[in-house]
This record gives sequence, structure tokens and C-alpha cells, in this order.
Amino acid sequence: MYQVSSLFNSRLANLIGSLALAALWCLFALTHIKTWHIFGDWTYLVFCGAETLTALFFLFRSSPKAVSSNPWDWLAGVAGTFAPLLFEPAEWGLLPEAKHFLVFGCVLQIAGMLSLNRSFGLIAARRAIKTEGLYRIVRHPLYSSYLLGGIAYALSNSSWRNLAVACTVIMLLLLRILREERVLRQDEAYHSYIKQVPYRLIPLVY
Repeated sequence: MYQVSSLFNSRLANLIGSLALAALWCLFALTHIKTWHIFGDWTYLVFCGAETLTALFFLFRSSPKAVSSNPWDWLAGVAGTFAPLLFEPAEWGLLPEAKHFLVFGCVLQIAGMLSLNRSFGLIAARRAIKTEGLYRIVRHPLYSSYLLGGIAYALSNSSWRNLAVACTVIMLLLLRILREERVLRQDEAYHSYIKQVPYRLIPLVY
């Protein structure tokens, strides 16, 4: 099950995935840049920049040692990565001050991406195990930033759509963590890493 699949790793599949990401990102970026231009809220630019970095890392990711061919892993990985691009600015916020946490989440996201470097990927796969930077605190710091950013965005840009997207992002990242660790545990080095860093997402909590 967990081997490099010629179907999923074909040039055609990568091309289709890249084009889909590019189209979704363009709509997302244009919407947020337009909102920033109208209201002058720079947090939209920060959020847009963080998601742009995620898209770039996807395009220039390294090849894994082995990737899952399980369709559920692919669904969780692709949907979980692209889902934040479905957020859209709203006219009001249940907690407008949450935009400050959104900025902090974006900073964590950028730091997590830089720590991960080209080992970034969508699907559960065996890649080089990262233990530096934020990975010394939790095992999935990038997902921690998604959690914080998603909640903060929904609170500062409150709409039923954004609430649904935030809930979807949270459920998918929890699923991705469990499924990715099933693959990573096949590497003995990861067992040592778990002992060093016991928390997956939130220090002292989970």
C-alpha cells in the first residue's frame, strides 16, 4: 500500500494538481488583494503571502522515499492543503481582534515551511525526518499554524462559509496527522523522534 505509485506520481497527475492549485490560488489572491486595496487591512496580505508560500513549496517539493497510494490519504492531503484557499473576506467578524492571532498563525506557518524546506508534501509519505526549528516543539508545527490561522480567520471574518471551511480544515488536519504518522512510524528514526517530541499539535495538550 505504501509505495511510490506510478499513477499518483506521474507527470500528468502532477501537472493536473499544479494547474488546479494555480487556478484556486489566483482566485484566492485576487479576492484578498482586492479587499486589502479597498479597506487597507494588511492582515489580508499577510494571509495571502503565507498561502502563496505554501503553493510555491508544493510546486518545488522533493520526491519522497515512499508515498501512500491509499485514496483516503490523497483525499485528506489534497483537500486539507487546498481548503484554506476557500476562505474569503467577510463584512464583519465575531471577534475582529482575532486577526492578530491570524498574523501570528501566518508567521508560524512561514516558519514551519522554512523548517520543513523541500520535504513539504501533500500526501502521507516517508520523507527526511525534520527535527530542527519548530519541529523541536511539536511534531506537526505546520498543522498547528493551520489550526490557529483557520480559527482566527473565521472569527475575524465571520460567515457560514468561513465557519464551514475552518471546521473542514481542522477535521482534515487531524485526519492527516493520524494517517501520516502511520506511514512515518515505519521509519525507526521516527520512533526516537516521538520520544523526544511527544506532542503532535499543541504543546502540553496534544
